[in-house]
Amino acid sequence: MPAGSKPVLAGLVAQELAELLKAYPAFRARQIHKWICSGAGSFEDMSNLPLALRHELAQQYNLFSSAPLSQIQDKDGTVKLGIALQDSAVIEAVILRDDEGRNTACLSTQAGCPAGCVFCKTGSLGFKRNLTSAEIAGQFLHLKKIEPEISHIVIMGMGEPLLNLEELRKALYFFMETGGLNISKRRITLSTCGIEKSILDFAEHGPDIRLALSLTTARRELRERLMPISRAHPLPQIREALLEYQQIRQRRITLEMVLLGGINTSTADADAAADFVKGGSTGGNGSGKKLKAVINLIPWNPVQGIAFEGQPLRPPSHPEIAAFTTALEQHGLNVTRRFRKGAGISGACGQLGVV
Repeated sequence: MPAGSKPVLAGLVAQELAELLKAYPAFRARQIHKWICSGAGSFEDMSNLPLALRHELAQQYNLFSSAPLSQIQDKDGTVKLGIALQDSAVIEAVILRDDEGRNTACLSTQAGCPAGCVFCKTGSLGFKRNLTSAEIAGQFLHLKKIEPEISHIVIMGMGEPLLNLEELRKALYFFMETGGLNISKRRITLSTCGIEKSILDFAEHGPDIRLALSLTTARRELRERLMPISRAHPLPQIREALLEYQQIRQRRITLEMVLLGGINTSTADADAAADFVKGGSTGGNGSGKKLKAVINLIPWNPVQGIAFEGQPLRPPSHPEIAAFTTALEQHGLNVTRRFRKGAGISGACGQLGVV
């Protein structure tokens, strides 16, 4: 944050807020915390605080370290919010609405992304910096003003979450705090390209939320071309970290596969995915232990100007998706498919970065 900026209150758990505001009666910190979690947009909104106190707080503190910049809505109900940070960086957060009426907040953890996945718009932007916990939490609170009934959170927006683990962890505790937002740990999912050291840290120290690996392909050589970050974090080491995570947390892991037409939908890709789950030998992934996992297929969402080794990317055809699904199921794998939401506003998976 810029030097000399005022302390930010939104995103602090109740105990942290009470410590920061210890010069005031304890009940004032409880009132402010309740207002923050209920969606107050400013100190002026906190109507049960004396007017003089509201003005004093505004002089000494910032409620947020970010501000909504733009808002667009797709015909499927998806809302994308452009959010300006204090250093003029811009990030995006999304509300996803499913057919069962659930509202999910998709949050970012970095401005830009260092992973460089060739099929992702955010990856083409480069990396600016990690977000603070207040900037991560602020996204949820800004979205909550648009849709008060948000029940789920996915950490799948801009950036690689496990490269910003400590700030993310603080924000997660704010989301999960009893007496605050009280989002169930079972309703929060983190998606990572695979940072094995951080996966082990997450397994040991928590919090105990759901974990998804952006696998894309288990063919190691192809994955390293599609996801350059995996050159420093090879699949065998990632798999061992996932096994340790599974042993400690006793949770099923989601393996996300973004399907790129004609690139990673072959029989060889299905075989490699099965080996990765079961502990086979393809690509050096074998360890003899099976992952408890579900494979989530995500047809690539088009992004203008994105190419792979000089060739424009394309979504897979319906027959291509069906054939690949069948090939995976013939290996006895549990397969689901994510249906496209928010593509009309560049708010779908892989499209963030077009405000």
